[in-house]
Amino acid sequence: MRKRMKRINKKGMGTVEIVIIIAVLVSLALLFREGLMSYGKKVIDFCFDEQKIQSAF
Repeated sequence: MRKRMKRINKKGMGTVEIVIIIAVLVSLALLFREGLMSYGKKVIDFCFDEQKIQSAF
């Protein structure tokens, strides 16, 4: 009986684990929202800078 229970428990991640991981990721994103938004804005501004695009051609 114990061997069967161990085999069942090793099947993989369940729904509860996935929900906990998603909740942690969302809470971290909300916690660091301002920093993430400013970093994203800097990256987008760097990538789409008109002066750098025109100087390449």
